[in-house]
Amino acid sequence: MATEVLIIDDDRELGALLTAYLAKFGIKALTAEHPDAGLRLFRKHHPSLVILDVMLPGRDGFEVCRELRREGPTPVIMLTARGEVSDKVVGLELGADDYLAKPFDPRELVARIQTVLRRSQPQAAGAAGKLKSGSLLLDPARRGASLKGKDLELTTTEFEILALLMSAPGQVVKRDDIIKQLRGEEAEAFNRSVDLAVSRLRAKLGDSGKDQRFIKTAWGTGYVFSGKVERHD
Repeated sequence: MATEVLIIDDDRELGALLTAYLAKFGIKALTAEHPDAGLRLFRKHHPSLVILDVMLPGRDGFEVCRELRREGPTPVIMLTARGEVSDKVVGLELGADDYLAKPFDPRELVARIQTVLRRSQPQAAGAAGKLKSGSLLLDPARRGASLKGKDLELTTTEFEILALLMSAPGQVVKRDDIIKQLRGEEAEAFNRSVDLAVSRLRAKLGDSGKDQRFIKTAWGTGYVFSGKVERHD
């Protein structure tokens, strides 16, 4: 069964080119030239990944990314003709999983898609045990986490940060190590965004403000998972 992705980009010629090229790799592309049409397709087809241009008619890709994130954790790769670090940072701060500047080689986009999808897929059953800290449960086999029995809608990046921290409880995980773990993202842009990714994660864990039960900051270095972690096969 072909992987289905959604391309939201007002460049019709680019959409047609990418549709034909991605098909060679078993990737079926749905295309939309307007953000509203793109969101309708997203809600109808539930694609595995969204390729989202920043410069769109009506509203920009950043606003669309915010709406996609309200819908759930579907991976997003953002495109821009500007390629400025500030744009990359904004996209990553909003929860995009990767960023690619135009013009780009279609082979690079395929590589990014494959990397992001691989990171977002559940692991084979038994590949890694569950991690539990109080009412927080992380399940690598299904790439999911729950708090007090309620599933958390984590992006790929947020899940990977949580898994990395819970795998080393009580130890400082440096920002550089987090960046290396999050493959497919440019360190120059993500270095500033890792703190915002952790901030979003804390909010979903109810870990904001003074009541930081799970994630504490090691100032100038990185982060520490402060809760006791139990491993379950």
